[in-house]
Amino acid sequence: MIQQTGDSLAPGLDFSYPQFLPQGPWAEAGTLFVLSVVTAWLSSWILRLTLKALAGKTKTLLDDQVIGFLHGPVVKTVVLFGLAASATRLNLADAALKGTVRGLLSLALLVWAFALPKICSLLLGAASCQEDRFKAVGKSTLPLFDNLAKLLIFGLAVFVLISIWDVDATGWLASAGILAMAVGFAAQDTLANLFAGVFIIADAPYRVGDFIVLDNGTRGQVTHIGLRSTRLLTRDDIEVSVPNSVMGSATITNESGGGSQRRRLRVPVGVAYGSDVDQVREVLMSVAKNEKLICNNPEPRVRFRALGESSLDFELLCWISEPLLRGQALDALLRSVYLELQANKIEIPFPQRDLHVKEMPR
Repeated sequence: MIQQTGDSLAPGLDFSYPQFLPQGPWAEAGTLFVLSVVTAWLSSWILRLTLKALAGKTKTLLDDQVIGFLHGPVVKTVVLFGLAASATRLNLADAALKGTVRGLLSLALLVWAFALPKICSLLLGAASCQEDRFKAVGKSTLPLFDNLAKLLIFGLAVFVLISIWDVDATGWLASAGILAMAVGFAAQDTLANLFAGVFIIADAPYRVGDFIVLDNGTRGQVTHIGLRSTRLLTRDDIEVSVPNSVMGSATITNESGGGSQRRRLRVPVGVAYGSDVDQVREVLMSVAKNEKLICNNPEPRVRFRALGESSLDFELLCWISEPLLRGQALDALLRSVYLELQANKIEIPFPQRDLHVKEMPR
């Protein structure tokens, strides 16, 4: 027979007792408890066999650790459910029976409420070590996802606990909603930076070590991408912290992006009218090819850009291996261009104006 223990003992909980086992309240309770202990031992044995089988097939210890974390909660849950089933066979008062079963189910819930955060932390930690596969879960965002997982598990545990004890949580939910709105308005800037940081890490418009230029002219190497801000180290060795909400809405030029870190330099050169343009081209090409900081592939090139007001305007185009060398390479090129133009007697003009003074009639 199935013993009915009330209409709200625990949601969905109904224990059956086979007829071929010993009868009587204490005999049935003891038999169910012994069966739960045997089931717990079998569960433990199966988990150990699974752990040994996985250990031989995989190179990582992650699956072994997860099963190790599951071992204790599974055994305790089986035993607690066995005790709850045993309690239903005793001739307890309805209120006492409800309290006993609900208390045991609450203990089982607490067991998993403490075990699941550890398992989630383990899985998220493993994911953060494989940023090429899980871009959103990195070392910098690991605390965020870890805390979110713990909050989610805590909220779910509270919901299930309320369901077990059949408590009306309407008022609590309303208060929690009002509190969440108040916190959201108070921390909207912080939340904006936090979500922008997650999107930056997930979308990866830049990475640590990249040279970037913001639309306000700030240029530097990315040294840290946090949940609140991004830090740039400028060429003056000054660290600038930019809020992630600003980074998320700014136009960013990633000088280290693309298939290579090479970057092209443009060096404008003006020579006087009457100069030999072919000689100018040869001099500029010679300067670029003799400079150690300039890449040979792609090859440097010279372009005749314009007939200016005071000069023939050329442009020397060449490549450097990384953006970090931009200032040093530009300095070396300008120095060599000036010296070579002087050595080849090619004039570098400067703007001139003729002033004509007319005598006014008296």
